Amino acid sequence: MARYWNLELEPDGTAQLLFDTPDAAVNVLSSAAIADLCARLDELAATRHTGLIIRSAKKSGFIAGADIKEFTTIRTPAEGLRLVLAGQEALRRIEDLSVPTVAAIHGFALGGGLELALACTYRIGAADGSLSLGLPEVRLGIHPGFGGTVRSVRILGVRAAMELMLQGKPWDAKKALAAGLLDRTAPAAELVDAAKSLLAGRPPRRTAPFGDRLLALPLLRPIIARRLDARLSGRVARDHYPAPYAIVELWRRHAADPRTGYAAEARSIGALMCSPSSRNLVRVFLLQDRLKNPGGKAGHEVRRVHVIGAGTMGGDIAAWSALRGLDVTLQDLGDEVLAAARMRAQALFDKRIKDPEAASLAAARLRLDADGAGVEDADLVIEAIGEDPDAKRALYAALEPRLKPRAILATNTSSIALETLGARLADPSRLVGLHFFNPVAQMQLVEIVAGAATRPDVAAAAAAFARRLDKLPLACRSAPGFAVNRILVPYLNEAIFAYEEGIPAELIDAVGLGFGMPTGPIELVDVIGLDVALQVGRVLAGAFGRRVPQVLVDLVAAGKFGRKSGQGFYTWTAGKALRNPGPVPRTPEDLEDRLILPMVNEAVAVLREGIVDDADLVDGAAIFGTGFAPFRGGPIAYARARGTEAVRARLEELALRHGERFRPDAGWDGTAL
Repeated sequence: MARYWNLELEPDGTAQLLFDTPDAAVNVLSSAAIADLCARLDELAATRHTGLIIRSAKKSGFIAGADIKEFTTIRTPAEGLRLVLAGQEALRRIEDLSVPTVAAIHGFALGGGLELALACTYRIGAADGSLSLGLPEVRLGIHPGFGGTVRSVRILGVRAAMELMLQGKPWDAKKALAAGLLDRTAPAAELVDAAKSLLAGRPPRRTAPFGDRLLALPLLRPIIARRLDARLSGRVARDHYPAPYAIVELWRRHAADPRTGYAAEARSIGALMCSPSSRNLVRVFLLQDRLKNPGGKAGHEVRRVHVIGAGTMGGDIAAWSALRGLDVTLQDLGDEVLAAARMRAQALFDKRIKDPEAASLAAARLRLDADGAGVEDADLVIEAIGEDPDAKRALYAALEPRLKPRAILATNTSSIALETLGARLADPSRLVGLHFFNPVAQMQLVEIVAGAATRPDVAAAAAAFARRLDKLPLACRSAPGFAVNRILVPYLNEAIFAYEEGIPAELIDAVGLGFGMPTGPIELVDVIGLDVALQVGRVLAGAFGRRVPQVLVDLVAAGKFGRKSGQGFYTWTAGKALRNPGPVPRTPEDLEDRLILPMVNEAVAVLREGIVDDADLVDGAAIFGTGFAPFRGGPIAYARARGTEAVRARLEELALRHGERFRPDAGWDGTAL
């Protein structure tokens, strides 16, 4: 068996366990690593030592968590139970050692990694600004399983522990120290010495504050649990995301009592691992990892970026690029537009960068460039003007003679095929699509669109640039709407068609939210901008012979563009849509399928046409680009779970009832699925 842990005995009597997963950049608690940990603990029992320090030999961090890939092999709750019981037993052995233990943490300690640290007597973190401590299991549709639901409450108290587990967001060193998750911080170079000092001093073990212990009393616990459930219900539905509710229920029943809490935790997570929600969320997590590692080698590194168009998209692309350390010039004809982009950029820097000096440096990397002088020095020029092919081609004709020989020309077009845009370029091989989504700071996905002439090294460099921005690059073949808008527009259009039939916007949005979408489709059109939705809709309508909703045309003609103009399908005040408070009529029985199945049908078409490489990437495009309910796994996964023949038959039924736009794509015959 491979060795994951190395035991070292020091002359001062201190023992150290160093975690070093073979042939990996990060440590994860796989079954093999847990078994090897137990073997090293057996060795440790035969030695004389005064204390134990557990740390990582990896530069990347402490422990990233359990091995998520192992979750995909679990078929039954009993198999999941066996996996977590082995982890619980290893951590129990650490907790029961007769000598004090310290987890010396640098970088990250996440999931099972933090659970291991919680089993130690003390925890000390490197004070270098990179510390990230969290229990993010809810994002995988599960909860901590190596004793974390018990130990976190006993150490932090129920309020802090529930925040850590239910939100799934990591804490930095300052917050962890204040909450009692860390006992001490020290400079990274002094971490081991500081850990030895803790062992020598033997301060009392951290325990929950007295007030939190009172909340666990039998009379108060059900009240607190109900309040926690009520807060959760405002964020996530129990049947969509059962894991956070399970965390609250474990505490309600067992109050973090180790005599019953560990066994209950193991049974609960074993069942959750086999739930459709968890299986889909684990798949989404692995898909995200896949998108973080695009294939191919970049031809050259992008260091200087020039963005043309300082509207919402262009200005925010420029700001995000500067935030991520690149030198950026931003060009537009309007001084007011440039000034507004600068204000948005400064707000971004102030929000995202806590160090004022670093925020000032980011601001200095973004230069307003009304004359476009930055074109000649740029490694990458991004065009982010309106969806007008003629205007884009005219711009390229003026740009191309000024570009450096190896500079990349990118377009942020959301729907126009690159062959159309690059038809008059002398060198169309340097043109690539870099399709960002709004809001740029929040949306992870960037479509990397390759036209027929785009060189592979250009597409690879564009993907590398997206990763430099901490985005997820999705390789797409050039086609109208690419992948994301091709899937999204039928959903939005169908919502507007339903609105034209007299179904209230509030009801349409409620059905979308009930399915699990993050925003209702009518509200989403208002947020995107009705003018933008109309531009993209017309491109796709022309390409596929479809109809654009007339009410969308009429609203845009009236100057009603949605949230940005204050009026669209909704009236907007202070960034919020005002909804009709009146009674909501009965929901038509087919409304959910009318909204969702056109997305599914179009996803099948995208797969059949090879716009992306496989079904997983189609689902990734929908989840990370449109917000398709992650717990459902994406449109292809949803169709397979529901039954492809059943979905195809339902589409035929909807086509008879509502029109040919529901006719099943040819890919349903099995060639695509």
